[in-house]
Amino acid sequence: MIRLLAMRELRSLFAMPSTWFMLAGLQFIFAWFFLARLEAFLEIQPQLAQLANPPGVTVTVAAPVFNTVALLLMMLVPMFTMRLIAEERRSQTLALLLSAPLSDRHIVLGKFFGLLVFLALLVAPVPLMLYTLSLGTVLDHGLLLSNMLGLLLLTASYVALGLYVSALTTQPVIAAIGALAVSVGLWLADIGAAAEDSPWHLISPFNHFQNFNAGLLDSGDAAFFVLFSLFFILLTMRRIHNNRRYG
Repeated sequence: MIRLLAMRELRSLFAMPSTWFMLAGLQFIFAWFFLARLEAFLEIQPQLAQLANPPGVTVTVAAPVFNTVALLLMMLVPMFTMRLIAEERRSQTLALLLSAPLSDRHIVLGKFFGLLVFLALLVAPVPLMLYTLSLGTVLDHGLLLSNMLGLLLLTASYVALGLYVSALTTQPVIAAIGALAVSVGLWLADIGAAAEDSPWHLISPFNHFQNFNAGLLDSGDAAFFVLFSLFFILLTMRRIHNNRRYG
């Protein structure tokens, strides 16, 4: 049932003309950042060749591109999550969904995985573009896989957060602004915290992505993303349960 609801979300996303315009625009932005980083690498390559252990193309091109994509997703995910529940509540289709023989878990996880798969397809061209570099040089596949895993976990955390905020309101725009405010607020608090042991570093999803971006697979960072996503998914289930119970 979760798979069917996820497919329903995917079909509804791809049925909207605005989705295709956004896909085209994002692919242009991703390609522009990739080519800009590649051009910068080619310009400094003579200087790098004089170093004893020069950084490879994966470090100087791929890692910054993934970092940029992570920042873009922070801004973009709320635009997609805002309609997951808020739009259905505003259009009176949520009541029909709640009256169906579906559990709260099915509804929430179906929407969560549907959007997560869509966003994974959205950013899939990025590693494909980066792997074209293997035609002319040797890539650090470990660093690439670390970034792809980190980006997927980061995206899941943003989807879970946006899904919960969408469940709190009937206005999709307010849902988007709320999710964006929380995501950007955590990021700004993280980069503004001077102390190394600041709690803002511990609760910022983007900060935990940085280890993946550097090629460090830390089980603590992975656990944070899982717990962060699970926390907001459970809150969303609780909200949907209250909607079903009290109307």
